[in-house]
Amino acid sequence: MNLEKVVFGFFVLLAATLNFGFFIGDMSDPTMHNIYELFAALTISLIATVLKFGDRTQLGAVHLATSLVADLQLVSAGLVWLFAEQITGHGMTASSTASMVSLSGGALLANLVSVVLLVSETMTFRR
Repeated sequence: MNLEKVVFGFFVLLAATLNFGFFIGDMSDPTMHNIYELFAALTISLIATVLKFGDRTQLGAVHLATSLVADLQLVSAGLVWLFAEQITGHGMTASSTASMVSLSGGALLANLVSVVLLVSETMTFRR
């Protein structure tokens, strides 16, 4: 068993599941989407991105691209929250919550592509 692959797979799957946990729920209800879960998803996604830097294969490049897309979407979702809560002072409205959740949905799609790549890479691995 390759410990490096286990750690890599762990962070890829954890990023996807945390993102899914934040995404699920009514898009316009801010109480359904915990901001700490968003920041946990972003943190784990950033860790997964760092782990993908070492792979120099074509599949590694696609892994890195999906991770960068997820990071960009999650950072954007965090900025929507920051803008709504701290800058405008209006708090999380239905519109800003929907924007934040939609951006995390894009990150979720990128994470799912990364998981599919990970599983397909594992299935084709030969000793």
